Amino acid sequence: MDRTRRDTPLPRPRGPRYGIDAPAFPAATAAAGLACCLAAVRRAPLRPARAALAAAGAALLAHSGVYLHTTLRGKLRLWARELDRAGLAGDEDLLDLGCGRGMVLIEAARRLPSGRAVGVDLWTADQSGNTRAAALANAAAAGVGDRVQVRTGDMRALPFPDASFDVVTSALAIHNIPSPRDRYRALDEALRVLRPGGRLLIADLRPMARRYAAHLGRGELRDLGPAYWYGGPYLAVTLLEAVKDG
Repeated sequence: MDRTRRDTPLPRPRGPRYGIDAPAFPAATAAAGLACCLAAVRRAPLRPARAALAAAGAALLAHSGVYLHTTLRGKLRLWARELDRAGLAGDEDLLDLGCGRGMVLIEAARRLPSGRAVGVDLWTADQSGNTRAAALANAAAAGVGDRVQVRTGDMRALPFPDASFDVVTSALAIHNIPSPRDRYRALDEALRVLRPGGRLLIADLRPMARRYAAHLGRGELRDLGPAYWYGGPYLAVTLLEAVKDG
């Protein structure tokens, strides 16, 4: 037996890679934070100015760190928790609006061994590496490619018949629609494709989630906490959970 070959570890399979939400934002705040810190050390002539620059730099760097934790780890854990909380039976049809690279879609598909998880997106550049191919590759890497479907589609005019899904999810996607009227159209479309008794789970920035609940006239709002802060409590994410009338 070739001992070298036997003892060589096999490469670890690549898992899903979901990228960074709006990557230019944490990069800019981190760069500004470093610039403030350097200015405090090298250029500020007065002690109060140095202290102010150092404090500003530390705050900006902390903002970037919290943001990166949310986009790389926190949101995954929270969506796993919320999908567990939803108590899926495993045979549901689920639609994810603005699926991006598939984070929510794939977490849902893990819980649907005899169901299906469908994602729609227009593949804008809000998320790094946001493409249909990336979503499908991530589904395959997670071992759920057989129950995941991905389509190019507009949330304001979903390409599905009425009452097609048991659950509709969305993670920080609807707020990217420019006008309030069109955002409400997307919400109405989400309800249209839900079956009676179906569940809507929408995570978005707190003010947006409140407006969605007011538009729909139903639902429970839950603050998802620091693990879903995009830098701080001023960019906190709230979950809207609503059930369609039977």
